[in-house]
Amino acid sequence: EVLAYLWILVEHGTNILVVGGTGSGKTTMINVIASFIRPEARIISIEDTKELRLIHENWLPSVARVGTGVGGEQTGEITLFDLLKASFRQRPDYVIVGEIRGQEANVLFQGMASGHSGLATMHADDVKTVIKRLETPPISLSPSLVELLDVVCHVGHAKVKGQETRKLRTIQEIIKVGNDGEVEVNVPFQWDAVRNVFLFKKDSYVFNKLVSKKGISMEELRREFELRRKLLNALYKKNIMEFEEVQKVINDYYKNKNAVMKRFLL
Repeated sequence: EVLAYLWILVEHGTNILVVGGTGSGKTTMINVIASFIRPEARIISIEDTKELRLIHENWLPSVARVGTGVGGEQTGEITLFDLLKASFRQRPDYVIVGEIRGQEANVLFQGMASGHSGLATMHADDVKTVIKRLETPPISLSPSLVELLDVVCHVGHAKVKGQETRKLRTIQEIIKVGNDGEVEVNVPFQWDAVRNVFLFKKDSYVFNKLVSKKGISMEELRREFELRRKLLNALYKKNIMEFEEVQKVINDYYKNKNAVMKRFLL
């Protein structure tokens, strides 16, 4: 259900932020989410260190670099801000930022406002911390820009049956951001640490937004959600879990949905 939900959101260009602590799996989660992007879409990624691993014909990866020089003078520095500013001249469908922490966030959210879909990670422990970081220096976004964010995925370290692991803890949909920094959210998915299961609420605020903005009926969205849930479950049962294999099935689904469902007897 989680992956089927994210697949639909990515296909329709929603803006997603993955948050968590150091080594909590933020970049891994972004890799997963980005694998649902349509094969013909144009993707530009901006990173400090190249960690994204996308199998996509139209992917333009960019990596920031530090300047070099002696005597306190450095030349040749290319920052995330520089790369992000330049990226919008290349008319991307999706912009992925490895981690936002400074003025590059302003450019990313301005890009979201002009219709580009944004995926990014940020160091934070919950949605309130995310909003506070986005609205205070050095980022200083207005509440109206912060509201362009559709979904926050919170990942973190956890112990399951005595084993250290990393978990997607919650998916929260941003409904409203107040001028006082308060945020109203809807939580379609919540991990229950005691039972190690996800609690799933079918009422999705973002699905309702897609209905009003994209002209898609709720029945169609729910039908697609169910088809993709069945397909992903079939991949799991057949032990098809390698990144390249799953990516190929996703791309094939976009090209010929009926053929893929028939292949997996669905």
